Amino acid sequence: MSESTAGPAGSAHRIDRWGIPYPLRWGFVGVLIFMIGDGVETSFLSAFLAEPDGGGLSGSQASFATVTLYGVAALIASWFSGTLSAIWGPRRVMWLGAAIWIVLELLFLFVAVPSGIAPLIIVTYAVRGLAYPLFAFAFLVWVQVVAPPHQRGSAAGWFWFAFTGGLPTLGAALAAICVGPLGISEYGTLVISLVLVAIGAAIGSFAVTEPHGLRPIADATVTRPRSARRLLEGVDILWRDRRTIAGFFVRLVNTAPQYGFFAMFPFVFGPETPGGGFLTTAQVAVLSTVAYAANIGANLFFGVFGDHFGWRRTVTVFGCLGCAVATPLWYFGAIASQSFLLTAILGAVYGVVLAGFVPLSALMPSMVAPKDKGAALAVLNTGAGGAALLGPLTVTALYPLTGGGGVAVAYCLMYLVVAGLSLVIRSDIDPGNARREAQASSAMPI
Repeated sequence: MSESTAGPAGSAHRIDRWGIPYPLRWGFVGVLIFMIGDGVETSFLSAFLAEPDGGGLSGSQASFATVTLYGVAALIASWFSGTLSAIWGPRRVMWLGAAIWIVLELLFLFVAVPSGIAPLIIVTYAVRGLAYPLFAFAFLVWVQVVAPPHQRGSAAGWFWFAFTGGLPTLGAALAAICVGPLGISEYGTLVISLVLVAIGAAIGSFAVTEPHGLRPIADATVTRPRSARRLLEGVDILWRDRRTIAGFFVRLVNTAPQYGFFAMFPFVFGPETPGGGFLTTAQVAVLSTVAYAANIGANLFFGVFGDHFGWRRTVTVFGCLGCAVATPLWYFGAIASQSFLLTAILGAVYGVVLAGFVPLSALMPSMVAPKDKGAALAVLNTGAGGAALLGPLTVTALYPLTGGGGVAVAYCLMYLVVAGLSLVIRSDIDPGNARREAQASSAMPI
């Protein structure tokens, strides 16, 4: 390559070839840094809030704030990330999410926690749960609007690489370094997370100037006075196009077992197991790291792979059916072997096939009319938020009755059900459809 082609045009060509829409390149960086900051607290916040320096909440109060209320807020914001992007444009929604995170975290750290007032601590933290879906999922909308059809799966893979790379993977790793070798207090580590979120928000919100970010993505007729109507249309798409209902359930089940297993493993494999488990607390924590690390790399692979094999086929074969096999294999393989190494390997296998769902982010907005792209992604994002509730809820409901084996079988059955539902999620521009049509045309006699 000559020096003349190694400049911006050459760089744009290379980045686009990797599957990253060149105008949005800094947005992926911003999402990664933002989600690292957001993920710092995942490994220690509940315990910190129960300490005197963290507000002195009871264990149930800390869990109520960090899991239940925060999860409900994230679920609500997941929906509005798509519908508001359809009305305002995704860039404005990212601004809103960043502002909520920073303002609420300032109140949480410098007002609520020092005050020790439990309701204030709970409310400021729970409301902050609105922030990260608005910021990150609005950018996903932006990505799917800008990326050309042949690149949408790859672009979705890069988004999920940035998202899960930050939350919880690098965020938890940074927390471990700060609180461990560096000897920084939990409170100081939370201040560092605030700084990282502010940096990521600035990059994602202002370094990306691609013009679609400030435009309503619904259609040219959308104006502010019709915003309420657009919000309603974001709901009625569920019965106007019932494929979106199937997409919701596929996304709902997608990561639900991931959340459920990591809630269950400490008391089926770890020291909390009656009679003692075969894993230490540290080894149980390593399992999540291994699974997430495998998933991060596989997100990129299946994004690109889906652009060739087909979005829907990738979701059905590798996502749904792959996870239907990997889920019980992970649990029963661990129980039978009592081996940390094998359990970690099986966790990595699950993390890899879990990435088979990545093309769903390209498929959902591509199967509806342009005016409904935001609504379709709102449905998809709501399923993502709901997964964090469905997974642990399944453990709570079934574990006392069936034990961990029953929970694993239930997750397997969920994946098989959504494998059937995924067959109706079809798009005319799905690369798999286009490839089959081309092969059929070439096979026709002249």
